[in-house]
Amino acid sequence: MFIAIPLANKPTWRSPPWMTVLLIVVNMLIYWGWQAPEDRRVEINAAHYERSGLAPIEIPLYLDHLQRQARTPEQKRHIDLMRQAWKQGHVAPLYEHMWAQQAFRQALLAGEVMAKDDPRHADWQGRRALFTPLEPQPFSWRWAMNFGRPVTAHPETWLTATFLHADVGHLMGNMVFLFLFGFTLEVALGPGLYLLLYLLCGMGASVVSLLSHGGTPGLGLGASGAISGLMAMYVVMYRLRRINFFYMLFFYFNHAKWPAVVMLPVYMAHEALQQWLSPGGVDYMAHLGGLACGAVLMGGLLTVKKLEAPANLMATPSEPSEVDAAKERAWRLTDALDYAAASQAWERVARLAPRDGEVWPSWFAVAQHFPASDEFHAAAKGLLNQPAADPAARRALHSHYHTYLKLARPGMRLNAGTLVHLVDVFVKLQAWDDAQHLARALARRDPVHPRWRDTLLQLVEGLVHHRQFEAAATWVPALRTHAPDAPVTQLLLSGTPSPTGS
Repeated sequence: MFIAIPLANKPTWRSPPWMTVLLIVVNMLIYWGWQAPEDRRVEINAAHYERSGLAPIEIPLYLDHLQRQARTPEQKRHIDLMRQAWKQGHVAPLYEHMWAQQAFRQALLAGEVMAKDDPRHADWQGRRALFTPLEPQPFSWRWAMNFGRPVTAHPETWLTATFLHADVGHLMGNMVFLFLFGFTLEVALGPGLYLLLYLLCGMGASVVSLLSHGGTPGLGLGASGAISGLMAMYVVMYRLRRINFFYMLFFYFNHAKWPAVVMLPVYMAHEALQQWLSPGGVDYMAHLGGLACGAVLMGGLLTVKKLEAPANLMATPSEPSEVDAAKERAWRLTDALDYAAASQAWERVARLAPRDGEVWPSWFAVAQHFPASDEFHAAAKGLLNQPAADPAARRALHSHYHTYLKLARPGMRLNAGTLVHLVDVFVKLQAWDDAQHLARALARRDPVHPRWRDTLLQLVEGLVHHRQFEAAATWVPALRTHAPDAPVTQLLLSGTPSPTGS
């Protein structure tokens, strides 16, 4: 299972995405107003069907009909299970299954299934005349895509099927994704154009689905094809802009920042793989069709119309973002020398924008006034974990480390991950005393840390490379334990090289 959801924007109710909300309302009204009552009526009728005396006549005919239509091993196994259910007397689920196969039901009511010379015909006809008026008019079957019909038959179902859903879970899942992708596109496109493209994506997905599944029994319904079109339009609109995505792969989930358009082939590959691997039940070809339609429509639109993808729907030119407002307050308190309140304010900024390079030094400078506080140690940890890709950044980090070492009360609180990072920085800076001090702290605290061996080798190899042979020799016991086969270990065991050697 794989999903990827953008986390770029939030809706603003100052200019609400009313067309997206309207689409959600229409989908829900159709389901709760027509489909759910039909389903409840069919469930009630299933109990009446058991008592009507029709089941012994109709169910065997229905199972024989399915047997003649079965083409794949999966379909044949399913029919075998249905026959076992019939033998065990499970009539209600078989009636509901037969109800969903309206082509068979219509043929049955037209007298095309029960032969007129069958001795049971008159009895069946009388029982049917009493039972049929109890059944509702088939709403979903009338307006969904029927894969058993030609593609051009009832073309109105290309559109109407996108407003139907199989159950509550199907409906709610689709509506969540409709809102997540829809409101951003509505802001960018305007409600009219957005609605037009949504409907076109839905119809295109329906056509692809009908072409893929034509000639097989079953119905196609759901908004997911149109919503897949919105997903494609979203990533094509943002193109190479990096967007935060939440993703889940099986039981692993995380978030990452990717160029938006990278997600289009990922989405399409996922749907194609699912279509190949899935036993059925989900129309992945409709998803693929919607993705293709959405990508083509948005690509064509961008060639004739300049669109500005919303950067942050919660922020307007006159309304600073939450991060900017928090930073302004933190600076105001700092300038007022209210260090206690300023430290708390900078802590909030750090939570909102942990990658802002200005945040951690500012918070650390304010929190120094309270060297025993949790805020000071948290600010130091965040600051000392910042990347240091160039010599200037490494020197700054080294200076911050010594400030923290001097002020921290009752002492430093650095975890193993921070120690590993600082050893790496200090080795590159050739700050050997500090690098070795932190390496010894790491060895005492977490000698089985997954990066301890690499950190140890990096330190000792750096010492040897820069002719710090006496210092390197002190690490031989650790090398024997954690890296006995490493070349630098063998070198030091064979005899420490002379400092004057070439």
